[in-house]
Amino acid sequence: MTYSFDILGISPLLHFFNQQHLQHSQQRQCVEYVGTRKCTLDAFIQSVEAVSPKRGWDVDDVVETVINFWVNNSDKISYWRERLKDAGKENLLVARIGDIEALRATFDALFNND
Repeated sequence: MTYSFDILGISPLLHFFNQQHLQHSQQRQCVEYVGTRKCTLDAFIQSVEAVSPKRGWDVDDVVETVINFWVNNSDKISYWRERLKDAGKENLLVARIGDIEALRATFDALFNND
């Protein structure tokens, strides 16, 4: 399985957890949203390590995907680190990790839904 990781934005803490509850009740396929109060590689690795076994994902491959993102996107990471700092302590930095095929199917469904 091939995975994709991307930082999506900043979310208030309570809003993020409410959305997580809705997402789990809808059981989206092979996509997980993770949030952290720190914009560090370690924080995101801990987040994805926690959700990978629940999804049946290969933890090592998921962690490698996060590391590759971190190595190849320093400008993006710096940008989001500053936005998180500006947003204050009651906010989380939100990222999406998922199986590429499942993400493709999700996006196709969005674009084909008239």
